[in-house]
Amino acid sequence: MYIGIMSGTSLDGIDLVVADFENHSAQLHHQAMYPFPEELKSKLIALSQGVPVTLQEIGTIDHFLGKTYARVVNQFLGEAGLNAKDITAIGCHGQTVFHQPDGPMPFTMQLGDANLIAALTGITTVADFRRKDMALGGQGAPLVPAFHRYLFGKSDQTRVVLNIGGIANISVLAPNTPVIGFDTGPGNMLMDSWIDQHLQQPYDKDGAWAASGTVNIALLTQMLNDDYFALSAPKSTGRERFHHGWLTAQLAQFSQAISPEDVQATLLVLTAQSIANELSNDDAGELLVCGGGARNTALMKALQTALPRWHVMPTDAKGVEGDSLEALAFAWLARQALNGEPGNLPEVTGASRACRLGAIYHPD
Repeated sequence: MYIGIMSGTSLDGIDLVVADFENHSAQLHHQAMYPFPEELKSKLIALSQGVPVTLQEIGTIDHFLGKTYARVVNQFLGEAGLNAKDITAIGCHGQTVFHQPDGPMPFTMQLGDANLIAALTGITTVADFRRKDMALGGQGAPLVPAFHRYLFGKSDQTRVVLNIGGIANISVLAPNTPVIGFDTGPGNMLMDSWIDQHLQQPYDKDGAWAASGTVNIALLTQMLNDDYFALSAPKSTGRERFHHGWLTAQLAQFSQAISPEDVQATLLVLTAQSIANELSNDDAGELLVCGGGARNTALMKALQTALPRWHVMPTDAKGVEGDSLEALAFAWLARQALNGEPGNLPEVTGASRACRLGAIYHPD
């Protein structure tokens, strides 16, 4: 059995799963989500938004995260009635605080000291999944399409797996065609930030607040003109680009204030439309949605409206719990690493070749 740990750009918590993998399926034994300590969450948001920080503070956050991951793994094992000897390895994505895949010095930074995780849990830990792909000229993202192909790739029709976390990303699985996968742009991140500012709520449950507003077409058009949306794949992005300051700059270009609920409605359609713009209605198939966005009723309706010929459904309809999919992916990537098997798809990331991903940290 393998444990997967995922804490994404939305910073809504730490997802853990324990699972086995066989015959292109995942057997999920147990899953849970644990909240970030508030002090840690605030530090991570500030760090990812470019607030000046010292090397000492980065080191402190790295240590704090490593201990936090280890603590929740030990709690998770107790709740599942398991012990360290039952687990082959932990796959820990870490927390991305900056992702810059382009330019003369491309890099990505995930914090959460895997040495601490291995030492404090007694379990071999695989981490640092993205940098080998980048060393081979890739974007280091998205990494989940390889797992999506493993789970959903055997079909005679086109399937697109859409993960809507803080950032949204797609994996296009078409018969007899190489996998395509990339980040489409904002997922829940901007909506979560906006409702937190105005209603002090961490997220818009069912998209109810967005549904109470009216889409501002001028704002939507302006936001969709961001250069990122015109880029060709492979491409990837994160909180370092689509953060609250980005939204503030967009709103500053309007002389007349837009009501908060109308902004929320517009942000919801921005997510849906930026996804729909990457898909053709001519090749309609199944759109399998996972991540927090799959629970946003208004967002799911907006996706179906924007893609009328697609069958939009949560991955749960295919027997895979959507809230666990990303953590499952990193448990599977840990398995790939220990088995010496590739974890990336060069056609997705742009790397020069397939390779094993992740550094292995032993507890002894």
